[in-house]
Amino acid sequence: MNKNLPQSWPNLSLTPTRMQVEIIHFCTTNSTTQCSVHQLRVRLCMVAQENNRLSEPFALLDPERYSLLYHKEEEWYEIYDDYQVLKTLDAPWFQGADGLQTVCVTVLAQKTTSKERIHFQGILNELIGYDLDSSDTNRLSELGYTRRKFATPRREELKKRDPVTYATEPWITSTVLPNDQQGYLQSKLSVTLYYNSSVLSIKADVTHTPSDLLKIFWESLPKEDLSFEGWSVDYVLKVCGREEFLSEDFQLSDYLWVRHCLENMLELHLSVVAVSSLPDNTVGREYWPLVDSLTGLSTSHKELSLKEKKVEDIVMISLWDCERKFRVKLLGFDIPELPSKVPPLVQVEATIIYGRKTVSSVCSTSKEFTDEVLWNTWLEFDILIRDIPHGAKLGLTINASTVEGMSTKDTKSNSSKASDYQKGKGQVLYFVNLQLIDHRSLLSQGPHTLHMWTFPEWDEEAFTFEAEKLSTATNPDVAKAMAITFMLDRYSFPVVLPHAKSSSGSGTSPISDSSTLDLTGESRLSSPSNEVSPTTPFTRTDCLRRFKEESVHYASNLPQFLRTIDWMMPTAVQDVHWLLSHWGPEDIELAVALELLSVDFADLKVRRLAVQRLEILSNDEVLKYLLQLVQTLKVEPYHDSCLARFLLKRALRSKWIGHFFFWYLRSEVAGCPFFRQRMAVILEAYLLGCGEAMLTEFQRQVQYYVLYAEHTSTLSCMCVSAPQKLQELLEECNLPSDFQVPFDPRVRAGSIIVNCKVMASKKKPLWLEFSCVQSEAPASPPVGIIFKHGDDLRQDMLIIQTLMVMDSIWKEIGLDLNLVPYGCISTGHNIGMIEIVRNAITIASVQRSQGGVAGAFKNNALYDWLQRKCPFQEKFVNSCAGYCVATYVLGIGDRHNDNIMITEQGNLFHIDFGHILGNTKSFLGVNRERVPFVLTPDFLYVMGRVKGRPSLYFQRFRDTCINAYLSLRAQSRLLVTLFSLMLLTGIPELSMSQDMLYLRTALQQDQGEEEARNHFLQQIALCEQKGWTVQNVHAALCNKIDQGLTKSLKS
Repeated sequence: MNKNLPQSWPNLSLTPTRMQVEIIHFCTTNSTTQCSVHQLRVRLCMVAQENNRLSEPFALLDPERYSLLYHKEEEWYEIYDDYQVLKTLDAPWFQGADGLQTVCVTVLAQKTTSKERIHFQGILNELIGYDLDSSDTNRLSELGYTRRKFATPRREELKKRDPVTYATEPWITSTVLPNDQQGYLQSKLSVTLYYNSSVLSIKADVTHTPSDLLKIFWESLPKEDLSFEGWSVDYVLKVCGREEFLSEDFQLSDYLWVRHCLENMLELHLSVVAVSSLPDNTVGREYWPLVDSLTGLSTSHKELSLKEKKVEDIVMISLWDCERKFRVKLLGFDIPELPSKVPPLVQVEATIIYGRKTVSSVCSTSKEFTDEVLWNTWLEFDILIRDIPHGAKLGLTINASTVEGMSTKDTKSNSSKASDYQKGKGQVLYFVNLQLIDHRSLLSQGPHTLHMWTFPEWDEEAFTFEAEKLSTATNPDVAKAMAITFMLDRYSFPVVLPHAKSSSGSGTSPISDSSTLDLTGESRLSSPSNEVSPTTPFTRTDCLRRFKEESVHYASNLPQFLRTIDWMMPTAVQDVHWLLSHWGPEDIELAVALELLSVDFADLKVRRLAVQRLEILSNDEVLKYLLQLVQTLKVEPYHDSCLARFLLKRALRSKWIGHFFFWYLRSEVAGCPFFRQRMAVILEAYLLGCGEAMLTEFQRQVQYYVLYAEHTSTLSCMCVSAPQKLQELLEECNLPSDFQVPFDPRVRAGSIIVNCKVMASKKKPLWLEFSCVQSEAPASPPVGIIFKHGDDLRQDMLIIQTLMVMDSIWKEIGLDLNLVPYGCISTGHNIGMIEIVRNAITIASVQRSQGGVAGAFKNNALYDWLQRKCPFQEKFVNSCAGYCVATYVLGIGDRHNDNIMITEQGNLFHIDFGHILGNTKSFLGVNRERVPFVLTPDFLYVMGRVKGRPSLYFQRFRDTCINAYLSLRAQSRLLVTLFSLMLLTGIPELSMSQDMLYLRTALQQDQGEEEARNHFLQQIALCEQKGWTVQNVHAALCNKIDQGLTKSLKS
């Protein structure tokens, strides 16, 4: 018998069934519960061999051939991790007749993968844009492990999901109606209801609910025995021609489409749809059993401690018993082919990274850079193994060196290292990271060979902010990549990070005498004005209670406080965890919670508290911040995290969240190699639970996207013949007849209209128009989509999303500034789709229509155009104020008459956000950025502000600007946090912390309200003074281009 097996194993019996499943009943004692699952397999193998139960008893040792499962609450759970201690199994233990704890385990022979499973996985891989099966070669790797563990939150959410509620989820808003729209509450809304051949037109109050409309319609039907309550459960209201429902018990004014109809004085057309006719969103395929819910969770330090244990009783070693310093034996590196330009000397730098901080660093000696360099030397850190926190990484970089033989051992600050990178000097040539404590809480041991990433130049778009510190992915291009080989200390047993000191989970305070928390009352969480008399006598118990109670009042300072903690000091971490355990999610503001999810905070309990705050959010609030939350997945140390599970559950709960979750993740899979596997495994978990109808819709959208992505460069070169060629391609590809538009799933596009073109801008985007799907309502205008290839649309997405956040902030105070946040979505790397706003033209087109190029110099050109289209100027004044404030705060540059548009209703809006956060642009020697924002004489003319004379419209404009600006200042923390979370995208103009400085300055964070008010009034005055330069610069540029073209033609 294996010496590591306990001698007190009870007798095990294998009982075969007709399904060739062996049922193993066994009892456990105090010693056996500390054994691992692998040791259980060894014992089962011995029993099978003794009883001749299996022809190949040793196959029981292979988890790929035999699974161990248990049954609990009508579900099967697989005991997945062979390192797991039996006592930690979340299995249904019971007391046997002999008084011992007993559990029933099933041994199941693995079946070969079915053809159906292979086909379905192929569909998923196409939707994801990545082949997970080919990468999932090790069942205990983080990828394979996470795929299995995500089955638990998926099944939990699907059990609670109501199919009808999921299929008919409404688009609603919790924002109150703005002040100028409060009159709608007393007005009547024209509603037309359609059902089969029946049509009913009514006038409804906006305070009515969908149930009220259904009752009115039911009363118009021939009376049958069925009551309204019995009839109404089988029907739901659907907006004609749109994938949008009026369901649940909200007022009509809470539905986004109803508000759209009110604002644009449109009639509301609704279909009465039978619930039985809705698409089937059932989940028909689940190929894996659940895994034990405590898989990957270690036992306590007390139970793992080596004290008073015999060798045969040792199963694992507690990390907290490892007193030696952490070290790495650097063996060397090799590369198949040296790059064309190499430095003469290189050295390897090994660092311990926690979050974004480099907490310790050691360098090797310098050696000549050849295709193979050997060191075979130990690099020792000044950090004990026991102090390594969960989520810490070993970072390895190969750096250019100038001094041969140099060997250093020092602890470097993160700021100095980051500054070297940011200067772009190119000292770092290659990098790779290893998780020191893996996804199963085990310390990495033994030999490793990792394939490294080439450290890119700063202008390469694929590089994300501090990816060299965040990502633990290795370079998949094994044949060409630099490979580094090293050795970590090996132990005779797995070394595990305990989840606690003891299993009792004492409720008393764990704060020790060496506590780093300030228990005198002058906590670092408190505000400067919080003073306590130094003479007040406090016992230690009083201090603890007072600190716990009062710390919650200063939750807004929590991020600053946590930044002062030394996370490499276990006692400090223990104290912080105790403090946070007494806080509820409702104790922190949303902006604080989002900040705690940033790259600055790696501690898992801190991040868990932030996610608990997010769980309070409504669906429309989650959608509002989904873009940042998906990016924040890159900060998580492991694929399986509280944030990943939160997003997965909310996406499975709401198909609208799920729609954007799909595209945000798919875009990252395509464009971000450092986090490709993480995004892919989360996306797979979502697709396995989104339902058959959603899968079909995603397939349709991806089919269209792939077609345009593959042929956009060819079509862009054709110009004149592009529409005809595109029509031919569509016919050849046998694409579906319609699809939901990726940037707005409420809109369904039909067949393509020949009225499409190649646009004249630099990237030659395709202007595509699709017919609307047929419905009972009057025909809608075509669905317009700009398909753009060559630009990173995530920057445009960020600005448009921020405009929507600003819009909600303004509407909360009753201010509607008529913004036009048009649809825009990145569908892959440097590729995506943009909505065409109907009945809108550029200011340049307006000016040309009023006198050609000379129209740009006419102050009354825009006014005359508006008088013909929309004589009332309220929308123009409001939207102009909104965009003046927004473009100033966001530092949107490159503003000219071709990227400012206006609708026929008078809504001014901006497009094309290629330059943000104060990044300026010049063209042909002319600097376009001469004023803080665009407020030209033709805009002022519309407001009646001519040569500085007083104007009621202009005064309203100024007042609106100030109100809008000050309301944004009140939410400055939220806005800055949203941008800081997007640092992880690698957007060129948002790639380092310093990019946040513009935003803070624009919002005047360090000034009082009166100073901020005067500051923005000064910006308005400056624009009024120099606005003519903006209006005329576009014409000057056009003239300069014309002159250049004429000169080149003559030559």
